[in-house]
Amino acid sequence: MRPADQLATFVQDGFRAGHSAEELRGALGAAGWSEPEIDSALAGWADHGLRLPVPRPRPSLNAAEAATYALLFFALLSVTWNVVALAFWLIETWFPEAGSRSGYGMAQSIRWSIAVLVVILPLFLWLQARTDRAARANPGELRSPTRKKFGAVTVFLAALVLLADAIAVVFAFLNGDMTLQFLLKAVVVAFVAGLVIAWFRSFLAEG
Repeated sequence: MRPADQLATFVQDGFRAGHSAEELRGALGAAGWSEPEIDSALAGWADHGLRLPVPRPRPSLNAAEAATYALLFFALLSVTWNVVALAFWLIETWFPEAGSRSGYGMAQSIRWSIAVLVVILPLFLWLQARTDRAARANPGELRSPTRKKFGAVTVFLAALVLLADAIAVVFAFLNGDMTLQFLLKAVVVAFVAGLVIAWFRSFLAEG
């Protein structure tokens, strides 16, 4: 039996025998279990004076949910990448610099980004709406470990992009390479990364 299962069984039996959470905590601590292990075990059950342990809702893994969030993450990456790329190409068109690229290759890249957004953006919005509807219909979805991992990874990557963007701006300033085109691109990156953080930080909230 795994240690976690041993603890869960002990806590369940302890509540059923009429012991309080503090009594069980003291007994487990005296036996050498760590505080995080004890907290996790006690968090799975509630004692409402019934002399019967009441299970608390716990996060659960779901394959279909995992596939949904994986597809949502792919759609998010595709949308943000191509929005930024399209913005970069428009900035280069409207604020050209000496030796900047132009012509058929640039036009083809712009058309590719538009094509991706036409297909992937509706998919992203649909998946986002689907996960939101599921959370509203069943608040237990907010405790989903898949949802929280998706939110954590998304916010973490967006925060890294913000830091890298700030470093690039400082480096360009110190190196004397700061141009209007570069500054506008940095603003676009910061705006998109900040929007992603604001959009998905709710995924980290406790359900």
